[in-house]
Amino acid sequence: MPRFSSDRLVLATHNAGKLREFKAILGSSFDSIVTVGDLGLPEPVESGSTFVENALIKARAAAEICKCPVLADDSGLCVTALGGDPGLYSARWAGPNKDFAYAMRRVHEALGDAADRSAHFIAVLALVLPDGSAEIFEGRVDGHIAWPPRGDKGHGYDPVFVPQGETRTFAEMGENEKNTMSHRGRAIEKLLAWLAKPI
Repeated sequence: MPRFSSDRLVLATHNAGKLREFKAILGSSFDSIVTVGDLGLPEPVESGSTFVENALIKARAAAEICKCPVLADDSGLCVTALGGDPGLYSARWAGPNKDFAYAMRRVHEALGDAADRSAHFIAVLALVLPDGSAEIFEGRVDGHIAWPPRGDKGHGYDPVFVPQGETRTFAEMGENEKNTMSHRGRAIEKLLAWLAKPI
């Protein structure tokens, strides 16, 4: 018996890069994947104090309108020497125009000559079902900050993040390769495992 009967999934995101990643991994699990942007829905105020809270805010806001399963992601880059910043505010560091070249410069300048360049990406997925119940899935990948930015693939902070055990940034990797080790890919793997479990 499937976890839920809908063959349509709404992604609570306006981020085209995230949409590509979700479709690449989840495309075979749903007949239709659309975003809140496709549906003309507004972005709710992310007033939570954790990734989980913000993911739930986004998913529940859309689920109340769509009446179908909604998946939201809240993710960020956490830099050790910056006390975990930009963290929850990773998108806001890019400013109102979502300029991640600017955001990456901010991280670089804030780090200065710090010897510790370690960082990690975290992704929290919140799946809200039509009955109002919610499931949470978390993924993390450790690595370090590189400078200058390298690569033209990916999105966000990918050009300055080198995952542990690699010499390339996420932006220098193909999408499929990145998805096998990324924070979002790992969170989606947990979601897929949950979907596959019999009930």
